Amino acid sequence: MKRGTGQSYSTLKAWVLADKLAHKIYDISFQFPQEEIYGLTSQITRAALSVPTNIVEGYTRISRPELKHFCSITLGSLGETGYLLDFSLKRKYISQTDYTEVKNLHQETGALLWKFYHSLESKIRKEKK
Repeated sequence: MKRGTGQSYSTLKAWVLADKLAHKIYDISFQFPQEEIYGLTSQITRAALSVPTNIVEGYTRISRPELKHFCSITLGSLGETGYLLDFSLKRKYISQTDYTEVKNLHQETGALLWKFYHSLESKIRKEKK
């Protein structure tokens, strides 16, 4: 879907990385113990999937302030995902190698999302003038 700019959310690098992160976490979560299927597995996959889906939802809204609001929700979901990754490592549900790979992707996604959030904030301020 496209916003008034004529661009699709899928052209946003932050979304591309968020989508990649969600897929990677889904792959890793298959290694979790079966007894975690309704606990940690469900929680981490929902949190990870919330990152790209909130970008999509915000991007397809009418206004930039709405997009900024959904970007804020996205950052919260990303934070939750990060904690759940740390928790999974401490419980030894994921290997150090998988953790390092996905944590790097998580941090890169976060850096881009913060830049995107701040750029929205700046554009909104300019529009109000």
